[in-house]
Amino acid sequence: MCGIAGVLAEEGEKAPSAAPLIQEIAHRGPNGVRTEDGPGWSIGHARLSIIDLEGGWQPLHAAGSTIIGNGEIYNYLELAEEFQLKGKLATGSDFEPLLHIYAQEGEKAFERLRGMYAFCLIGCDGRTWLVRDPFGIKPLSVTRDPGHLNFASEPRALLGRGLSRLLQPEAAEDLLALGYVTPGVIRPNTAFRGVESVLPGEVDLVGGGDREETLRPPLAITAAPAGDEAALIRQLDAVLEDSVRVHQRSDVPYGLFLSGGVDSATVAALMSRLNERPVVGFTCGFDAPGARDERGQAEKVARALNLDWRETTFTDEDFWRIAPKVAWALDEPTTDYAALPTFKLAEAARGDLTVVLTGEGGDELFGGYGRYRRALRPAWLGGRPAEPRIDAPFLKGGGANALKRWRQAAKAPNALTGLQRAQWGDIATWLPNDLLLKLDRCLMANGLEGRTPFLDREVAAFAFNLPDAMKVRGKYGKWLLRKWLEGVCPAADPWGKKKGFTVPVAAWIAPRAGDLGPRIAAVRAVAETCEAEAVRAVFRDEGQAANRWPLLFFALWSLINLEGAEPTAALASLLGEL
Repeated sequence: MCGIAGVLAEEGEKAPSAAPLIQEIAHRGPNGVRTEDGPGWSIGHARLSIIDLEGGWQPLHAAGSTIIGNGEIYNYLELAEEFQLKGKLATGSDFEPLLHIYAQEGEKAFERLRGMYAFCLIGCDGRTWLVRDPFGIKPLSVTRDPGHLNFASEPRALLGRGLSRLLQPEAAEDLLALGYVTPGVIRPNTAFRGVESVLPGEVDLVGGGDREETLRPPLAITAAPAGDEAALIRQLDAVLEDSVRVHQRSDVPYGLFLSGGVDSATVAALMSRLNERPVVGFTCGFDAPGARDERGQAEKVARALNLDWRETTFTDEDFWRIAPKVAWALDEPTTDYAALPTFKLAEAARGDLTVVLTGEGGDELFGGYGRYRRALRPAWLGGRPAEPRIDAPFLKGGGANALKRWRQAAKAPNALTGLQRAQWGDIATWLPNDLLLKLDRCLMANGLEGRTPFLDREVAAFAFNLPDAMKVRGKYGKWLLRKWLEGVCPAADPWGKKKGFTVPVAAWIAPRAGDLGPRIAAVRAVAETCEAEAVRAVFRDEGQAANRWPLLFFALWSLINLEGAEPTAALASLLGEL
């Protein structure tokens, strides 16, 4: 995992240097930064060394093409063997085989990739491509200015290119109503005016300062896997083991984040099977009255699997220390409070691990959310659509337009079942713009690479096309996955009641709520988006305590990312400590 940036000029023009862009995201590549200029382009790469530590530096050149990439191509060994590249490869990099395959078959080579990636490929045929993986695990943003197209792994790198840090009003409404910015509906589709996010699965042909966009969906719609439940469990075991095996490809130490849930226990069980030494696992718990603490269940799993288990505690002091760091790291914002323990886990793992496997995607692919079960019930049994419930009375307009944009972005093919449509909607919206966004930014801010073995093309093809009854049955989601885990790791208690993941942010904010309200309401971006008195009321009324964190985060985020405040100073100003 790394950071990339570049400037692509119109034909006949000289590209300005990409050096200032890549330096803005040098935290993504703590092992070093390299830049290179060519005819009509300038590109930069900030490296976090994972594979071929000595020889894998980028930009890479082979077969007449050049590439800079962020992420990992997990099937690079299989591709090198299939295309008989032995003796032709100058490095052990996972990105080099792609250059040789591109020389043979052009953009069809992109369809062969199994991994998480965002890259710029300057081809031997004179064409230049910007490509992002279909799930949107790795980020990529672009801006345009006269004669040039600029790209980078994070928007912060692009804001110095003559762009004012202006808030996109629709994005702010999405953030406070949904918790993230709806992809692909508003243009530009980020929180910043003039900055556009390349969508998950986009393959963009770039030339003359323009982009010709092709979109690859993350989910292949095929016939359901054949066999009875026992046969499907065997198939599931094989596909999951294969995914975890390739996701472990690394020349640096790797481990996992372990919660008390089914998904991370699944990853842990397979890593334990595939490794001779105890696998390192990190778990975060909360030091707050009434908080749901998963450390007890995680420890049971860790002991059963002989993990090298490490626990860390998230305290009230951590909340106020980490919140401004998270607001800085999430230059593409999400108000998901799970970013806080994710950041703390990354801090704890830094120095021991460089690669971390996680369970993101398990709920979406195997049907784990309670809203999926509710969506399958008839209305007279309490059924309702699997879509966000907007509760943002402080927003000007109440957030109704945000829900309209979400419905547009989440629209699924008609041929799918009702359950599959709900899954499709989450995978198109919530997954890349909340779960994967926070994983990328919080880990990269701490020099770690996050990998998601559920979000593998082979796992997704199997899981999404399972019959509905193998995903949701009675009160249980993830039916087949639970049945598999029951046999592999009973200590995970796969049929236990799902506790949910709740960070006690309301308890931590409560003692300061009265003073925070007026200061948050006065922040410029908050005042432009929200009704001032309604914001103040949120911090007076205990019945609205759940809305305090989104408003606090948005105020912090806007002070840091729009007004240029240092993170600690931004928090101090809201707390009245300046």
